[in-house]
Amino acid sequence: MSGPSNDERGRPRFDREVDVATGVTPAAALGRNFSDTVLSSLATLGRALRIGARALRIGAVDALTLRFQIHESLTQAWFLIKVTAVPGILMAIPFGIILSAQVGNIVTQLGADTMIGAAGGLGVIKQGAPMVAAMLLGGAGAAAIAADLGARTIREEVDAMRVMGVDPIQRLVVPRIAAMMLVAPLLNILIIVVGIAAGFAVAVTALDVTPGSYWESFGSFTTSLDIWVSLIKSMIFGMLVVVIACQRGMEAKGGPRGVADGVNAAVVMSIAAVVVLNTVITQVVTMFFPVRMA
Repeated sequence: MSGPSNDERGRPRFDREVDVATGVTPAAALGRNFSDTVLSSLATLGRALRIGARALRIGAVDALTLRFQIHESLTQAWFLIKVTAVPGILMAIPFGIILSAQVGNIVTQLGADTMIGAAGGLGVIKQGAPMVAAMLLGGAGAAAIAADLGARTIREEVDAMRVMGVDPIQRLVVPRIAAMMLVAPLLNILIIVVGIAAGFAVAVTALDVTPGSYWESFGSFTTSLDIWVSLIKSMIFGMLVVVIACQRGMEAKGGPRGVADGVNAAVVMSIAAVVVLNTVITQVVTMFFPVRMA
């Protein structure tokens, strides 16, 4: 029996072994799995973008032709408010306290006590409120939307709509997108107010900052642009969350287990996408709109 050739001796065993059943080396199988995963992810992204684009187009046409489903949109918006308002307040309070305390300790050591209001307030407005709102909407909101649409898909309600000539995008997706676009900025404003109030309470009671000094520094550095950027970010995040949730719900298959998998995927994917997109938006906004005195 002849041993391995010189070329084979120099190659790792992982690359030389061949699976008897498939005739493929582990290295080739790993590369194929990686490429399949990338292609599958790109296909999923494409389907989500197509759903979002179709929903926006249909929603615009319905609004112009006065056929928009206002009642259904308000119903969905009220549901989102019920599942996110109280958790939003409960998350905004500790966030404002922690941010104010940490920033206060740092600026106090630097001798800039008067900057606590500006640093804490801008932190809540620019980063805290949009991210907290997005995580709540991506958690409770995305889970509810994906579960509802997934259950409808499993029960073949979506297919029945298509048979009857009803567009599922128009009937199911558009009202949920409209509801998310309404609730996201409202939740963002609520978190801003509660977070800044909590930070103010900590600064005044624990860090010996005078109320006038806190609000003066906050007003000196906070501009209307900061508020608008925060609101726009929350709406972008909300749009991202609802499109992912609708896409995962309408593609559910495999019975109740498929619905659960769709809900889990919707929550994980939406929050991960929000974190990545927030990093990009933050870099772009910081580059073109640096912090200045108001």
